[in-house]
Amino acid sequence: MRRPPQVLMIKKDDPPVAAEAEAPPVPPAAAAPSRPEPAPTQGRTDEELFDLGAMAGMTMADLLGPQSSRPEARSSAVAQAATAATSRTVDEFDFDADAFLAALDEQDFVGSTGEVVTGTVVGVESDGVYVDIGGKAPGFMSKKEAALGVITNLKERFPRGTEVQVLVTGEQNADGMVTVSARALALRQSWETVRGMEKEGKVVQVKVNGFNRGGVTCDLEGLRGFIPRSQLLDGDNHEALVGKTLGATFLEVNPDTRKLVLSEKKAATAARFAQLEVGQLVEGVVVSVKPYGLFVDLGGISGLLHQSCISAGQLRDLREVFDQGDRVRALVTDLDPGRGRIALNTALLEGQPGELLIEKDKVMAEAEDRAHRARSLLRQHEQQAG
Repeated sequence: MRRPPQVLMIKKDDPPVAAEAEAPPVPPAAAAPSRPEPAPTQGRTDEELFDLGAMAGMTMADLLGPQSSRPEARSSAVAQAATAATSRTVDEFDFDADAFLAALDEQDFVGSTGEVVTGTVVGVESDGVYVDIGGKAPGFMSKKEAALGVITNLKERFPRGTEVQVLVTGEQNADGMVTVSARALALRQSWETVRGMEKEGKVVQVKVNGFNRGGVTCDLEGLRGFIPRSQLLDGDNHEALVGKTLGATFLEVNPDTRKLVLSEKKAATAARFAQLEVGQLVEGVVVSVKPYGLFVDLGGISGLLHQSCISAGQLRDLREVFDQGDRVRALVTDLDPGRGRIALNTALLEGQPGELLIEKDKVMAEAEDRAHRARSLLRQHEQQAG
């Protein structure tokens, strides 16, 4: 059955449609291959713009085209490739375990700074000694680091094959060589020894080897020590002490700042304290009179005779009994070595309160016998206090 012819309706306002002029034919030889020009889309329907009939039965995937051509597919592929690269195992790379271990051996550092090592002398030059400590290259010890003292002949002091103990003072350089020092090791050991002496409270014997305006210098275990003039028994004539040996004890021992300060006076005090005990009768000279008591020189150390311990009688003036320069015999009633204090007492020697005020010479002459009775009283007081 034939369909009725369609009638084209033209609106009154529409411009007239001009007929397309026929294009002149192009000779086959002159025609160049080219893509067809798209037809104008103005006034065309969807059916005319899109070949809907050809799209029948197509899916969305068919319409989007091949997956690899999409932008998101390209970015996803890049990400997958990066993930695959990072997830590769060691076995997928060229890897030589023997070569790796050999490289580690080359970097095996022997001797870290501050480490004590034992090595063997393998070479001696005019400026130093080469010591094999088991590293990639021998360690080098300069002449001034070979000992605490001065060495005139390195070859005599360090023959080849000599075993030496040294301190590593510098890390490996590009050639694998470290710097070592026997002097630095000796200094470290000396400081450790001196600190042990200080802790034990020892009195050491030192030889004075120089002086300056502030005091004298000395040598102890290879270390340079200093004794201030105020810590010398004869500080006014300290220049004459060079070459002499003095007994001294420690005021400051500091390896970090290399300060070793000693005291002859403190040593004398420590030695004198070691000879004293509570209840002992001592003799000395009054060197100073103070409002609160008398200071008595007991042979390098001073004891205090407090005003309350001079006499049991009424004492108006200290000089009534003792004055500066007088000799005094007294009992030791207290010792404090840490603070350097000694307490003295003469009142315990009196037979009756105030006897020293009227018969001082008699009391001093009989001090030895009176001291026995006084010690008994002291022991009684100690027992009561205990």
